[in-house]
Amino acid sequence: MYLPLLIVTLLTFTLPSHSSQKPNTLLLPSSHQDETVYCESWRFSVETNDAGSWETVPSRCHSFVQTYMTGPRYQSDTYFAAEPALSFVRSLNVSTDGLDAWVFGVDDTLLSCLSYYELHGFGTEVFNEVSFYEWASIAEAPPIEASWILYQELQLRGFTIFILSGRDEYFRNITEANLLYAGYTDWKRLILRGRSNQGALATEYKSGKRKEIVDKGYRIRGVSGDQWSDLQGNAIAERSFKLPNVMYYIS
Repeated sequence: MYLPLLIVTLLTFTLPSHSSQKPNTLLLPSSHQDETVYCESWRFSVETNDAGSWETVPSRCHSFVQTYMTGPRYQSDTYFAAEPALSFVRSLNVSTDGLDAWVFGVDDTLLSCLSYYELHGFGTEVFNEVSFYEWASIAEAPPIEASWILYQELQLRGFTIFILSGRDEYFRNITEANLLYAGYTDWKRLILRGRSNQGALATEYKSGKRKEIVDKGYRIRGVSGDQWSDLQGNAIAERSFKLPNVMYYIS
């Protein structure tokens, strides 16, 4: 008995006509747009990985990135990345078998490379591997404080820590020395690129190394890294935590 009323009700609604509507368009940021607005939007695109692979920071964002990295914002963002990691760690029941593991990256995850990029345009210059390793050879990169705090908490709670880096095996002694200089100790294993891993994309290389860890019986409860390639791929962690990095991208 309600059918006629339902039909009348439906007939009172009409769909909008598409013939008079303009086609959907995406208004990209203008070259004359305020630099801060443009660069904030660029940073959002980079940090969410919407930008995909990119080579250098836009030249117009040099001052923006400099201010972000050297001011309080970057450090605050690293703490905001570490805080949920700490909350997650404190919520876990850690086994006494020593198989609960956490994986960290090195550059701009445990160690800050800011002093290198201050000399090289804050990411506006194309990355130069030779000059980077010359800088890294000094082995005095400071710790990222938020990561150091998380690292200490993990050790206190009985986690086994693996450090997985895209650095070459040739720099093992230098990397170990810098980690110790920055206050990191007692990791289970520092994994670096060997000859067989040369040429592999970071995602492929790092996920393969995580699989090796899992195959040995470890449970990767968490991963901390500044690159999406630290977190994606196979053998992903129970939880992954992305630290900020607007100076470079590694695929």
